[in-house]
Amino acid sequence: MGRLKVNLCGTELENPIIPASGTFGYGYEFAELYDINILGTFSFKGTTKEPRFGNPTPRIAETPGGMLNAVGLQNPGVDKVISEELPKLKKCFSKKVMANVSGFALDEYVYTCRRLDEEEQVGWLEVNVSCPNVHGGGMSFGTSPEAAAEVTSAVKKAVNKPVIIKLSPNVTDIVSVAKACEDAGADGISLINTLLGMRIDLKTKKPVLANKTGGFSGSAIFPVALRMVYQVSEAVKIPVIGMGGVSSAEDVIEMMLAGATAVQVGAANLVNPFACRDIIRELPGVMDKYKINTLKEIIGGAR
Repeated sequence: MGRLKVNLCGTELENPIIPASGTFGYGYEFAELYDINILGTFSFKGTTKEPRFGNPTPRIAETPGGMLNAVGLQNPGVDKVISEELPKLKKCFSKKVMANVSGFALDEYVYTCRRLDEEEQVGWLEVNVSCPNVHGGGMSFGTSPEAAAEVTSAVKKAVNKPVIIKLSPNVTDIVSVAKACEDAGADGISLINTLLGMRIDLKTKKPVLANKTGGFSGSAIFPVALRMVYQVSEAVKIPVIGMGGVSSAEDVIEMMLAGATAVQVGAANLVNPFACRDIIRELPGVMDKYKINTLKEIIGGAR
């Protein structure tokens, strides 16, 4: 299966398929369904310094072509992730995992990243400056090139492992934010996080979500994600992880042609828990169909 191999920030992955943060928990739930070691790696649930209960319910809503979520970074906090979640994961996943980190202040990002950087199981730190469903922090860092660069620089000084900055699409110019992160020392860029959306219940005449707005994900956002991956990968020299509406092996090929080195699969896991497994199985056949020998050779091919 050498045809599927890619190199992400110095680490070789058997394939480019990575379940996205927030759609795969801490891995072991999916390990009951299939051998998750077939994955390139996965990004675990967004982790903060302190435990978070998340937003009030309802916080999930269906919508044509996707879904809205306003979970609000519910997680047990970094101490519990290290003491409880990672040991459980180690029993079913033998590869390095991607640690997704969120924060509400610069020192929180630094503290949480430093703690996870010390864990042998963690291979990359995916720093989320793009969450649209929390009040304060999160996306406020990702909408300004200066603020995103400040987080990048502070985290890079505190850790040894590769730092990948996850960007928000809810900006006017995503390229300027990506370039600022690269200039501040980022080893990679993940994009896109969810778009900001909402639904209104016609019976109650009120927003469906208690949070009023939420992150819009699913197949409907794929063209937006693809465009942003293309623009950013053209502007930076560091690897780009593409995500947003990916649900098939064809989508993966398209993302890689746009410039993605690896591809995350998000909402599709919530519709079909075998989505990533199926995509990995289907990739060789799709590569044959389009006369692709190795995935490495097509990265950025559309440019």
